[in-house]
Amino acid sequence: MTPVEIIRGDGPIVLGLPHTGTGLPDDVMVRLNARGRGLDDTDWHIHRLYDGLLPDATTVRATFHRYVIDANRDPSGANLYPGQNTTGLVPLTDFDGHDIWETPPDSEEIEDRRQRFHAPYHAALQAELARVRERHGIAILYDCHSIRSEIPFLFDGILPDFNIGTNMGTTCDPRIEAATRDICSSAAGYSSTVNGRFKGGWTTRHYGHPEDGLHAIQMELAQSTYLTQETAPWTYDEAKAGRLRSHLRTILTTLAKMAPELKGAS
Repeated sequence: MTPVEIIRGDGPIVLGLPHTGTGLPDDVMVRLNARGRGLDDTDWHIHRLYDGLLPDATTVRATFHRYVIDANRDPSGANLYPGQNTTGLVPLTDFDGHDIWETPPDSEEIEDRRQRFHAPYHAALQAELARVRERHGIAILYDCHSIRSEIPFLFDGILPDFNIGTNMGTTCDPRIEAATRDICSSAAGYSSTVNGRFKGGWTTRHYGHPEDGLHAIQMELAQSTYLTQETAPWTYDEAKAGRLRSHLRTILTTLAKMAPELKGAS
């Protein structure tokens, strides 16, 4: 299987999509148990949700599922959230803490998957960010995610609708965070937070170097904002998604228009 799909645009925004893929190579499929084969922890329909919102954006999308290997984890296996429940480079459990493997991968298998899937995705993402920065003098990586709004194993209570992550303001110019925060906080009927439970995954932290003209911000959406329900069959709700897309379009359009101002500050 081809591990990454790229759609090149001429604008300053690059959309990263590390968790929308559902591809499972045969050698991985046969080792998952029934629960793992349900693929419950997919960022369901996120590529559809963002499709066409910013026509000149570049899109880099992983086609493989996060159970193969998680494209938003440190390839060294380091924990992004010490002291909190999370899943690793190759998850051994789902987000509810349940085993997903009949035969868990060993270190050799994990390294093989890193080379086959994780590395090509990030090589593509890095190349597109370099191309966009060369063209504009700046590149803004907007990393697109979603998750169920209630997962006691990972966090208490109900997750806000918009979860903005900039690793405590270090991965992008403050104006990017502020603009995104203001749009989300003013969106009627939605809740939002900045650097709450999700502060930005490895992708955001790895590529976000504002001093070099590379800015990164993560958006983790509660799936209740665009799915009919947060259980199988994970149905895309056109009405909910339509309302949400209007706010996402505003965010992306605002950041794209902001890019020339940020160029001089890099």
